[in-house]
Amino acid sequence: MSSTVFAASTGLDFPLAQQLTVVALCALTAFLSHLALAVFNDGVRPFMLDFVQGRTTRSATTAVSFGLSAGFIFGLGAPMALSSGVLNPWLLFLPTDVLGILAPKKWLAPLLGGAWGAVVVFGLGGANDLAHDLPVDFLTAMQQMATPILFLFTLFPVLAITRQFGRLRGALTGGVELALVVLTMKVWPEVFAGAPAMAVGVLLLIGFAVAKDVRQRRAERDTAAVATSTRGQAPGDPGAGKEQTPGGSVAGKGQAPADPGAGKGAASGGLGAEKGPVSGGPGAGGTPGEVDPMVSLFGSSAARLRRHLPLFMVLGAGVCLLAQLHVFGGGEATSFLIAKGQYAEAAQVDFYRALGFIPLIATTALASGAYGIVGFTLAYPVGYLLPSPWLAMVCGALIFAGEVLALSWIGKVLGGLPSVRDSSEHLRAAIGDTLQLAILFGSLLAAEAMGGGLGILIAGGLYLLNEAVGRVVVRMAAAPAAVVVTGIILNLLHWLHLFTPVKS
Repeated sequence: MSSTVFAASTGLDFPLAQQLTVVALCALTAFLSHLALAVFNDGVRPFMLDFVQGRTTRSATTAVSFGLSAGFIFGLGAPMALSSGVLNPWLLFLPTDVLGILAPKKWLAPLLGGAWGAVVVFGLGGANDLAHDLPVDFLTAMQQMATPILFLFTLFPVLAITRQFGRLRGALTGGVELALVVLTMKVWPEVFAGAPAMAVGVLLLIGFAVAKDVRQRRAERDTAAVATSTRGQAPGDPGAGKEQTPGGSVAGKGQAPADPGAGKGAASGGLGAEKGPVSGGPGAGGTPGEVDPMVSLFGSSAARLRRHLPLFMVLGAGVCLLAQLHVFGGGEATSFLIAKGQYAEAAQVDFYRALGFIPLIATTALASGAYGIVGFTLAYPVGYLLPSPWLAMVCGALIFAGEVLALSWIGKVLGGLPSVRDSSEHLRAAIGDTLQLAILFGSLLAAEAMGGGLGILIAGGLYLLNEAVGRVVVRMAAAPAAVVVTGIILNLLHWLHLFTPVKS
């Protein structure tokens, strides 16, 4: 399939309003990172608790953030933006994570963040024009990544269902998705063929998970009822004598044997855990804080984020506005869909991605006190679909307010739906696996388009070398980075009269 002409082919020249939006949003995200209120990198967020509580230094936290982000910034964010003509969060928000934490003063953080935003909006256009003027135009070749990314991404629900619920249900889902892709291509050729297939796949995953949780709860209730009946009719039960022991440890574990959660409330994160130690429980030694320290931590983290609710509402307004301007895509597949003007399909893809990341973002935010720069990413799909920038700002502010206020509740709900929580983890892993293969395959297609067999040799060799030396560049970003380096090498060979560019 031939590559569609994207915005990158016409340059990355942004109007003034879009430039100001990017600069202002980068300044704000750097400021929030400096305050340790929010970061974009999910891997950095767990380290923020030590930073907030003073157990680690600003320089050490900066080093962690840079180490976990550099590969994605230069290996994925920049190549993806240049090839699609659409900005992405790795290019905008990973650097502001680093700059915000690095800044020693509050006033310096937004200046550094704003400066990075200016570099992006004013520098990308020049880099794009320069690259397109080279004898070997590797940016146009990188648009070959679009088709593998868009179509292989469709399979992530199949992988998630197979891993969680077995091969039979996975094969059934795969068959259904394939049939829907073929049907969509035949009947609705103007619609991205993977969109209906992904929708059905995700719905099947959620349906399987909810059904499993319902069956498990029903089985637990039946087991509890049988246990209660057995205890009531069997005086010889060993537990009967223990309940009559004054001050005995069993009496402290739960006065009502029929309650399956008795004795577990203090350790499960329930609200009652904060009221004092339960006899026989972890806090029975006399220190109330030892009942469940995570309950206190989650409560204080949620309260800390709520205290800064106005800042988060401004952040939500900015994120949603950026999505509404259609110069920004929240993911690899989304960037190419936005570039092609398929905003409804882009909204659908980012909504499914959010389902995989909501549990991760919620739990790490409650554990660390640092929220996600883009929240649960629900502002992305809403922004893509809204007709007005002003409406996007209002909706974005309300979305972030709702997310921050609901964090504690979301944590409790996830605790009661183990299969749904597991589904999100499988979904997230499946997204990573499908995109990893798609990006590698698309990168090799791009290398072949600009250099034939020599291009594949160089790009593939660089990728394999990165694997051999222990993945200096993270695997997801290694292939696009290899394509960029391959393009530079092929241009050098051309200037040395050792290579003739492949005719497009």
